[in-house]
Amino acid sequence: MRYVAAYLLAVLAGNQSPDSASLEKILNSVGVKVEQANLTKVIDELKGKSIEDLIKEGTSKLATVPSAPAGAPASAASGAPSAKKEEPKKEEKKEESEDEDMGFGLFD
Repeated sequence: MRYVAAYLLAVLAGNQSPDSASLEKILNSVGVKVEQANLTKVIDELKGKSIEDLIKEGTSKLATVPSAPAGAPASAASGAPSAKKEEPKKEEKKEESEDEDMGFGLFD
């Protein structure tokens, strides 16, 4: 992903066909260690293609991807309010008596 981001930055800066040196410069400026094999693969895959067309194509592909979690129940996925209402629990405070000495005192 970082190589694609660097490629996009280079294209936005006006370089319509970035080479590995320009992408390495971008990646090194932010402290990313460049793996030459990955960099070469990204450049080869994107060479000669219009970035605008690739973004349009990718956007249409993303539109077909379901966005709800796979294991979510239907009511939770649809955002429907739950039928079960939780009432706040009332804490019962037990009255503590100061005179609870069990019939004897410490100094009696």
